Amino acid sequence: MTVRVSTAMVLAAGFGKRLRPITDTVPKPLVPVGGRTMLDRTLDAAEGAGIGRAVVNVHYLGEQIIAHCAQRQTPDTTISDERDAILETGGGVVKALPLLGDAPFALLNADTFWVDADRPTLAAMIDAFDPARMDMLLLTARLADTTGHSGGIDFVLDADNRIARSPDRAGTEVIYAGAAVIDPAVFAGADAEPHSLHRYFDRAIASGRLFGHTLEDGHWYTVGTPDGLAAVEAHLAAGGV
Repeated sequence: MTVRVSTAMVLAAGFGKRLRPITDTVPKPLVPVGGRTMLDRTLDAAEGAGIGRAVVNVHYLGEQIIAHCAQRQTPDTTISDERDAILETGGGVVKALPLLGDAPFALLNADTFWVDADRPTLAAMIDAFDPARMDMLLLTARLADTTGHSGGIDFVLDADNRIARSPDRAGTEVIYAGAAVIDPAVFAGADAEPHSLHRYFDRAIASGRLFGHTLEDGHWYTVGTPDGLAAVEAHLAAGGV
């Protein structure tokens, strides 16, 4: 069953502390990487997947992000304002639910991005999302297909691409690559208070309804530190994917 996804939630409220001093005056999503801000790369990915509307949450230096979004024509952007109190990833989504609606939506980090070699990855994820058996479909990546990642493995995938926590089960080792297609029903009864999305990942794992879509024809980037930014810039300059 193909589900139409017309809205994206973009997480852009973080402090970007590890990227200081760059982020002392510029919010991390607006840091240019390879000549384009990470927020624009994220919104471009949404637009490339046929998504016409984006909800962007803001907190740290939020005025800059609001002004930047106002300069874009597409996708149509609405701000979820968290400048009074940051709500973390889970709380940020819950606060934005009235703006997102009842249909499945795409969730995108504004401080990570990927470069596709062929078909847009997000469009492929939307096509692959099956609400009959999935609560969430996460973009995942093998470590060999990433630049800038300094952590370890997040998940393992079985032969059906069902996700478990590493090392709870044998399978293909992957990281969470900062994008997902989500049924908003998973947030039923949740409060808009600070908490992580991992609460919902773990619930979906327990019910066998968390799946992964592995980046196949592209490369994924994360910019955590000034040195990491230099590494990503160098990889992009060398041709990226």
